[in-house]
Amino acid sequence: MTFSWSTFACAGLSLLLFARADAQRQHDPLNQLEIDQLRDTAQDPDSRLRLYVKFAQERLAALDQARSDPKVTDRAQVTHDRLQEFVDVYDELNDNIDTFAGQRQDIRRVLKAISAADTEFQTKLRALKDSPGNTDELKQYEFVLSDALDDLESNAKDHIQLLAEQEEAAKHKKLLKAQPPSRANLAPQ
Repeated sequence: MTFSWSTFACAGLSLLLFARADAQRQHDPLNQLEIDQLRDTAQDPDSRLRLYVKFAQERLAALDQARSDPKVTDRAQVTHDRLQEFVDVYDELNDNIDTFAGQRQDIRRVLKAISAADTEFQTKLRALKDSPGNTDELKQYEFVLSDALDDLESNAKDHIQLLAEQEEAAKHKKLLKAQPPSRANLAPQ
């Protein structure tokens, strides 16, 4: 039985595409309703960033709920998974902040809300880290928790710095004000 290189190449490419599609399906931090909500706010930085903050808050609330639920059998794994979902959403938030800041959009108001949320997130995650409990359980999610706290600390500083930069740019009218969607943007595509 002989196989050609093209057969191997097609088989390899198929496996790669299936693996990639499966990985995206497993690691998408947002559900379809959230994606739809974000799509509706694509041109409105304030609303879009507020949605990401809300989604991150919901992920931490789900974490708290799972940890307090006596029916959860593998708390360490559930904690790990909920933390990873929070980190994924928080990373998306920061990617969007970078995009809007790069476009010189005026996001000062929402940056204040994000800074307050950063403090809230840090408080909740530090409480999780410092909570008395099984150290074997903590070992299973310690890395993702530590990573989340490091990201929060770094990004909280960046958010404060960006706010200061935006305040200075606003003094010199170097920011673009958010524009309401035009009729052309509202037409179905």
